[in-house]
Parts: sequence; C-alpha cells; structure tokens
Amino acid sequence: MSVYDQHPIDLSQISTYPLNSRHSKVTIQDFARPLNDDEARATAILFDSLPNILAVPSLRAVAKAIVNARAAHKAIIWGAGGHVIKTGLAPILIDLMRRGFVTSIALNGSGVIHDFEIAWIGSTSEDVDEALGAGAFGMAEETGRRLNDAINHGARDGIGLGEAVGRMLVEAQPPFAAYSLLHEAYRHKIPVTVHATLGTDIIHLHPNADGASIGQTSHQDFRLLTSIVKELNDGGVYLNLGSAVTLPEIFLKAVTVVRNLGGPLENFTTANFDFIQHYRPNTNVVKRPVANGAGQGYSLTGHHELMIPLLAAAILAHSSE
Repeated sequence: MSVYDQHPIDLSQISTYPLNSRHSKVTIQDFARPLNDDEARATAILFDSLPNILAVPSLRAVAKAIVNARAAHKAIIWGAGGHVIKTGLAPILIDLMRRGFVTSIALNGSGVIHDFEIAWIGSTSEDVDEALGAGAFGMAEETGRRLNDAINHGARDGIGLGEAVGRMLVEAQPPFAAYSLLHEAYRHKIPVTVHATLGTDIIHLHPNADGASIGQTSHQDFRLLTSIVKELNDGGVYLNLGSAVTLPEIFLKAVTVVRNLGGPLENFTTANFDFIQHYRPNTNVVKRPVANGAGQGYSLTGHHELMIPLLAAAILAHSSE
C-alpha cells in the first residue's frame, strides 16, 4: 500500500466528444503529392543544377546511400516525429515505401495519433490553446477509444503497438486509410514500431488507457526495432525526421544492445532532418553511432514540408540514373 496521502486520479469519468465535431488545422486536401515516374526522371535535371556547396553534397550523399541500401537489400529505417505526419508528408513516405526505399518506420506516440486521425476523418491537429481552457484538449472519443482498444488487444495477442494499430486500421477500413502510414505499412508487411512515453500522449488521458498494455506493446516494439537496427550493418541507413528526444534516445539504446550482444554494426549512414538542430539528434544519431569509422552521419536543416519532399525527389533522381 502506498505511503502517500495523495492518490492517483480516477479517469473513469473523463468527458469526451466526437472526433468529427472538432476543428482540425490540417486536412488531406493540403497534403503533399508524390512524384510520378516521368516527374522523378525530370527531377534529376534540377539536382544536377544545384551548387555542390554546403548542404547540397550532404543531401545527395544521403539520397545515394538510400538508393545503394535498397540495391544491397539493407535496412532503411525512417524515424519520424508527429510533426512530420501532420505536415502532410505521409503520401511521400508511402510512395517511397511502395518503391522499396522504406524497410521499416519508427514513430513516437504523437505520430500514431495524427496518423489515426488522418485515416479516420481526413484531418488532424486540434487547436490546443482553444481546447485547453475548457479541459477538452485531447478528448476526442474515437482517438482515445480506438487506439487504446487496439493497444490492449495487441498486448493480449503478443504483438507490438505499431502492428496492433496497423491491424486495427486495416480491419476497420476508415474512409481515408490510403493516407495512413500505419495502414499502408501493415498491408505491405513493413514493420512500424511505436515508442510511447507514458503521460505524454492524449490517449493516455482516456478511461480505457492501460499502462501495462502500453508498456508491453511499446517495449516489444523497442525489441523489434533493435532487431531491425542489426540490419543496418554494412550499408543500411537510419533517418531521424523531426524527433528531438524520444527517437534519438531509442535509436542510441538499440545500437548499444546490438553491439552488446556481439552483433557487427558498422559502415552505415545516419541523418537528422529538422528545422532546428537539437543536441540529442546530432549526438545520438549523427555522431555517436557512427563514431570511430563505423559510418557517416549527416545533419540537414529545414522545414519538414520542404526537406522531406526534396529528399524523396533526390532519391528518385538518383535511382533513375
């Protein structure tokens, strides 16, 4: 029995509202459009015209590493924060997935929430300032209930959080499923791992949130990601897109587990894409894992909605050479 005078809050009486009644700031009408094959070939002309100065050689090197990794059947792991999803980039990543340039995806908890809402109603990103004062922030009924139910069922069935949500979306077939990374990845049997931090995500506020299930499925995804990180050896690529803390920490721990267990992990590429360069991505992704000749790391600065389509175009341009 606890020695504290205070007791954990009871969430059973939380009030929710229908997801489609909420104003969302991001809709699929504003999402990016992937290039078709003819446009991809024409893109090579643009990249040939760029100066070979500062960030351009880094962008070319990352794109070339991804193309080479696909040719060598090596891991190409895309780690993405929630902001990448809600800036309309899922169609770009789904297209790269279908072309073989994505072998697995790692998300934080907010990435799953935005992805689910996009699939369910075609929009996401609530107005936090407006909702917080009334205690309504994060209280969309379907988001909390559907995702927590999927996680709880995943724990029961012994699968990870990402697979559990992907399975739920494929079974439910919501109207905008084609825009969902988790839905499309599950259909193509591409692993999605989700790395939750308890208390940070809105679904943890809902009555059916179960800490044991969240912890079990997210830890299973950490173990799965670590197994996939082994496949980076000798030519793979790990990209960190817009995660300042969670995914860089997860990736560093995965690297140390692989090496602790005696697995070779060298000659691979890492890259961090963000509009602000933070300490952890640059230290835990770009520098430490590839130190002492183990590989090459790159930092590229810019808005996701500009840089990720540009990277995708560079990949397609290199692959058409």
